[in-house]
Amino acid sequence: MTVTIGRRELLAALGGAAVTWPLAARAQQSAVPVIGFLRSTSANASAELVAALRRGLTEAGYIEGQNIAIEYRWAENREERLPTLAADLVRRQCAVIIAGGERAAHAAKAATATIPIVFATGDDPVKVGLVARFNRPGGNITGISFFNSADLESKQLELLREVVPKAGVIGVLVNPTMAGAESQERDARVAARALGLQILTLNAERDFDAAFTAFAQQGAGALLIAGNALFTGQRDRLVALAARYALPTIYGLREFVLAGGMMSYGGSLTEAYRQVGVYAARILKGEKSADLPIVLPTKYELVINLKTAKALSLQIPDRLLALADEVIE
Repeated sequence: MTVTIGRRELLAALGGAAVTWPLAARAQQSAVPVIGFLRSTSANASAELVAALRRGLTEAGYIEGQNIAIEYRWAENREERLPTLAADLVRRQCAVIIAGGERAAHAAKAATATIPIVFATGDDPVKVGLVARFNRPGGNITGISFFNSADLESKQLELLREVVPKAGVIGVLVNPTMAGAESQERDARVAARALGLQILTLNAERDFDAAFTAFAQQGAGALLIAGNALFTGQRDRLVALAARYALPTIYGLREFVLAGGMMSYGGSLTEAYRQVGVYAARILKGEKSADLPIVLPTKYELVINLKTAKALSLQIPDRLLALADEVIE
């Protein structure tokens, strides 16, 4: 049997389709999950971390602009803005919020008790109150921690002493606004005492110039920069100050050495953000953040910048060059 459709009926059918198709497309678009991304630094300072995050998401089948959207919120090194930015992501009804750094994680945690949060932090997440325990964090928050343990700070000071054996005083720079600042200072003192070193600990959130002037005036012969997101975002400035004051400095992250710092020893920041992407994807697929254990670094990397060492008239021992995971010449 043949069915004949008149011109009027055909136009009506096409008109209905023209209305229905865009509606269906909009409905499909609105179903794309949105990931919130919160960090205290600027977008320019975090480009490599965002790329690592996307790699982790892609490994699990999520591609930004195709089947997920990411809303970025940058505090531009003004950490007091983080609570407002976190609240904005909650209003956006994100499926997951990624928090870069301890202060961002606390801001996100304070803003929501229901939206899953995945953090990346250089702090001990239990000590700073982000989670109750490592294996089953509970609540709506989990993440990746590459925190500076007392053992790690001890190793950093030991490496610094090997490169600058005549340094009578070693400076330690700490961000006082961090929840783990007091713990960092205490761990550094304990590590220095065990190594027979004298240290000078100073706090600085923004006035880095004054801190470096104080280190120089009080005879610091070398420097350890404690890990936190604010310092990472300001790494170019900190590295430049270390060069200006001719202070051999060790950092916790490779990114500082790539910016011209002398040496770093610690976990991998880019690997942490890749794993954050993997965790965010697992949550999007239905797993609960409370059941995902905190991921800790399985390997620490030693990175050395020979050009910077030469500018400081320092000879890096062959033993350290052989141990280094990366040597920048």
